[in-house]
Amino acid sequence: MKFQILHESPGRMRIHLMVSRMTMEQADLLEYALGAEDAVGEVRVYDRTADAIIRYTGDRSAVIAAVAGFSYEKAAARDLVPEQTGRALNREYADKLVMTVVRRVLKKLFLPAPVRMVLTAFRAVKYIFKGIKALLRGQITVAVLDAAAIGVSLLRGDFDTAGSVIFMLRVGEILEEWTHKKAVDDLARSMSLNVDKVWLKTAEQEVLISIRDVQVGDEIVVRTGNMIPLDGKVVSGEASVNQASITGESIPVRKSPGSYVYAGTVVDEGSCVICVDKAMGAGRYDRIVKMIEQSERMKSSTESKAAHLADKLVPYSLGGTGLVYLLTRNVTRAVSVLMVDFSCALKLCIPIAVLSAMRECSGYGISVKGGRFMEVVAEADTVVLDKTGTITYATPRVADVVTFGGADADEALRLAACLEEHYPHSIANAVIAAAKAKNLNHEERHSQVEYVVAHGISSSIDGKKVIIGSQHFVFEDEGCTVPEGEREKFDRLPNRYSHLFLAVSGVLTAVICIEDPVRPEAAGAIARLHELGVSRVVMMTGDNERTAKAVADAVGVDAYFAGVLPEDKAAFIRREHQQGRKVIMIGDGVNDSPALSEADCGIAISAGAALAREIADITVSADDLFALARLKILSDLLMERVRQSYRFIMSFNTGLILLGALGILSPTTSALLHNASTLAISLRNMTDLEKQA
Repeated sequence: MKFQILHESPGRMRIHLMVSRMTMEQADLLEYALGAEDAVGEVRVYDRTADAIIRYTGDRSAVIAAVAGFSYEKAAARDLVPEQTGRALNREYADKLVMTVVRRVLKKLFLPAPVRMVLTAFRAVKYIFKGIKALLRGQITVAVLDAAAIGVSLLRGDFDTAGSVIFMLRVGEILEEWTHKKAVDDLARSMSLNVDKVWLKTAEQEVLISIRDVQVGDEIVVRTGNMIPLDGKVVSGEASVNQASITGESIPVRKSPGSYVYAGTVVDEGSCVICVDKAMGAGRYDRIVKMIEQSERMKSSTESKAAHLADKLVPYSLGGTGLVYLLTRNVTRAVSVLMVDFSCALKLCIPIAVLSAMRECSGYGISVKGGRFMEVVAEADTVVLDKTGTITYATPRVADVVTFGGADADEALRLAACLEEHYPHSIANAVIAAAKAKNLNHEERHSQVEYVVAHGISSSIDGKKVIIGSQHFVFEDEGCTVPEGEREKFDRLPNRYSHLFLAVSGVLTAVICIEDPVRPEAAGAIARLHELGVSRVVMMTGDNERTAKAVADAVGVDAYFAGVLPEDKAAFIRREHQQGRKVIMIGDGVNDSPALSEADCGIAISAGAALAREIADITVSADDLFALARLKILSDLLMERVRQSYRFIMSFNTGLILLGALGILSPTTSALLHNASTLAISLRNMTDLEKQA
C-alpha cells in the first residue's frame, strides 16, 4: 500500500495512506494487522483522514515493509479483527456530542427569540414528564430535581436559563451513556471462551480439530466438565447443562435431542452431540454485553451502597432548595441549588471504576465476572489453594510408565491418552502430551466414556472394561487386582511421583508416574499474598501425606490437608465462614467445583477444566501465580479509588450547592461545573489503577 510519512521521531511515525477514502472496517483491518507485527508496539488509525500513528520498538525498516506490504484482502484472511472493536461506538457518540453542540450554537445565532422560546418549552416537556412520573411512583429521584429546575425557570419566563439547563442535561446524558457503554465495551472485548479445540463427529470416528475449522452444520461432541464452544441443537445424547452465564438460570438445564444449547455454557453431567448453528464468534459479543449489563453479580456492595445513598440525598437537595428560597427569596439561587445533585455522579463514577478495574485485570490475563468479587478479594483473609495445577505446574509431565502382566508401555500410554483426552485436566494433559511426543496416534475404539468426579474414567474396549484413575478408585471402588507375582514391583513404585492407575478387565495393566514439579514462583507468590494482608494460606490436595507435606514445606503455606475429596474442600470453607472469615478458593479441576462454589470468591486456573472456569467467579489465564498477587493489588487499589471518588463527589458538589445558595454561581454555571466534574471523575476512573498508584 502506498503511503507518505507526515512526521517522524525516534520510535514514532505518523503516516498518510494514499487512498481516496477509508471505511471504519478498513481502519480496523490496518490497525490490527500492523499491531500484530513484532516490531510495532501501538497503532492508532484515523479513518476520516486516512492517517495512522505508529509507535514501534523494533527495526524501522520492518515497520515500513509491513505498511508497504499491507492489503485489506490479506488482513481479512488473517482474521485478526475481533467481532467488535469499539470504533463504531466511539464514532456514534462523538457525532451525537458534536451535533448537539452545533445545534445549540446555530439556534443561538440564527433563530429569533420567540422561536427559541417555543423550542425550549417543547424540549422541556420530556424532563418535566419524567419528574412527574417519578413522583407518581412515589420516588423522589434526580429526575424530580431536573424537572423542578426547568419548570421553575419556565414559570419565571427565564427561557434562556431553561434552555441552558436542558442543553447541559443533554450533554451530560450523552457523556454518561458514552462512558458507561465504552467501559462495558472494553470489558466485553477482553473476555473470551478460551476454547481452541473441539471433537468433530464424523461417520467413522471423533476427530479433534481447531474450532476455527468448524462449519455451520457440523456435529461436535461435548462431554461432562467441558464447555460448549458453539451455539447449536442437540441431535443425540442427553446432558445437564449449566447455562447461568448466559441465561442467569441457577439450576443446570436438562438437554435432550432437539434442545438448543449456547456457546459458553458447560456440561455438568452427561454427553451430547451438537449440530452447530453458528460459527465461531457469531453473537458472542452481544451475549457477553448482555451478561455484563444484566447480571446482578456485576454490582458490588460498594456500588449498591453508592446508588442507595444517591437516591437518599435527593430529598435533601429539594429541601435545601426550599430552604434557600425561604431565606433569600431569590429564585435564581434556589435553582442553582437544584442544578447540583449527587445522584448521577455516584451512580455513574463508581460502576465505571469497577468496570475499568475489571478491564485492567483482563490485561493481565485475569477475567473477573463481577465487581463484587474484586471487593471480596480486597477483604479476604483466607486463601485456599489446590495443589495440582495450581501450586504445581498446570502441565505436569509423565516421568515413567510401569507396566504389569507383560503389557507394552507404549500401548498402555496410548490407551491412557485415548481415554484421558475426553476430560482434560492437568494430569490428563500430561498423559496426552507424553503420547503425542512418542507419536502414539490412536483410533477411537472405546465405547461411551464415563467420568467419575475426583476418581477416574471408566470405558469399554473390545468388550473389556477399562479403568483409569486414582488408587482408591481402581482398587477399592472397582475392585481391581495386581497381577499375581508382581506385588513387590507394585510396592516399589517411587513415592516422589503421583500415580495414575490403568486396569483392563479388573487387572492392573500399568501405572503412569506423573512428575508434578512445584512452580518456582509459588513460594514468592504466597509470601507476597501474606504481605498484602492475607492472614492464612491453605493448601488442599487429594495426594498422599508425604507428597503434600513436601510441597507445603517448599512453598510456605500456613496449613495443608492431604487426601481430601471435593466435599472435604467445601466443608473446610464452610468452617472458615462460621469463624467469620472471607475465603478465596483457587483450583483448576472438576473436583474443585464444589469448593469454588462454596467460597466467597472462586478463582479458576484457565488451563484446567471448563466446568471449574464456568463456576468460578474469576479466571486466571496467566501462567504465573504472581497473577494472584496482582489481582489482590488491583482489588485494593479499586477500593481506594472508590473511596477517593466518593469523597470528591460529596465535597465538590456540596461546594457547588453552597456557592449557588450564596448567589456566586448561576444555575447554568452550576450545571456546567456539576456535569464537568462528573465527566472528569468518570474519565479518571476509566484509567488504569496502577498508573495512579
